[in-house]
Amino acid sequence: MFSLDHRDARPIYEQIRDGLRRMIVTGALAPDEKLPSVRALAMELAINPNTIQRAYAELETEGYTYSVPGKGIFAAQRQAAAPARLETLLERLTELLTELHFLEVPLEAVTARVEEVYHD
Repeated sequence: MFSLDHRDARPIYEQIRDGLRRMIVTGALAPDEKLPSVRALAMELAINPNTIQRAYAELETEGYTYSVPGKGIFAAQRQAAAPARLETLLERLTELLTELHFLEVPLEAVTARVEEVYHD
């Protein structure tokens, strides 16, 4: 599925959350595809199940997954982001755009990249 980097400064649950989020956003995990159980993923990664549970809980709060009692956790359909997640992403976008502007990347190049992503 993905590997953890124990030299990464981020906590393990954040690495798991970010890895799963990336898989959902890129389509590596299809909408409505079942994620591994907390126990199975904890065994695969050799970490505490509470760490997996925390990552899964954050993904559900952000709207990237949903749970079905007795069935498991599933990748969500494309949808509007949770307001807190949307604000975080827009702040990151502003930081990136500011840096691109500082590096004198032409607006046309930035616009072309945005259109490429949105029309994919």
